[in-house]
Amino acid sequence: MLPAPAIPLPDGEAPPAPLPVAGHQFCAPYVVPLTVTKKALSISDGDFVITDANGAVVLTVKGSIFSIHNRRVLLDAAGLPLLSMQEKVFSMHHRWEVFRGDSTNAGDLLFSVKKSSMIQFKTEMDVFLAGNTAQQICDFKIKGSYLDRSCAFYLGNSAAMVAQMNRKMTVSSVLLDKDTFAVTVFPHVDYVFIVALVVILDEVHRDKHD
Repeated sequence: MLPAPAIPLPDGEAPPAPLPVAGHQFCAPYVVPLTVTKKALSISDGDFVITDANGAVVLTVKGSIFSIHNRRVLLDAAGLPLLSMQEKVFSMHHRWEVFRGDSTNAGDLLFSVKKSSMIQFKTEMDVFLAGNTAQQICDFKIKGSYLDRSCAFYLGNSAAMVAQMNRKMTVSSVLLDKDTFAVTVFPHVDYVFIVALVVILDEVHRDKHD
């Protein structure tokens, strides 16, 4: 269980009811501050470590090794897979699909993420839950500037913010030239779901030649 942090809720109202995507157990009744750090040196590309307010590791993300698919697996502190993230092949909008556990079966699909438009000057991505098959209106939206490492996560097309992400400067991030994000997850919002969105956001927007 993540400890309740003594920090104020940022501007904006969190949804009154829990918003579970990965699971109800990941919806805390308080603000959850997380630090998402992309590992500078790893065997595979796309490895992350996620820590709580006390610096304890709560989640990790492993990149694909020797795979034809661009794939990430999000694991809990014990190393058990919670979500599997995979880029859809030949997707013009950089669509990613996210499945339960280590699965990539259609029956285990939880949600998908794609850029709102092919050409963007600001970051804007749409999130569709698996049950939203028509995909006419997104269930969640990400807006901001990935260049500045500053993005907000909203409930659908509304102004109801569910999480925020900003660059976090640390000595190690500067020395090792690695990205570190401060992520604030609002009460009753699935923090595992938000972490998956941050990872996909980084993958879609980062410079492949860095």
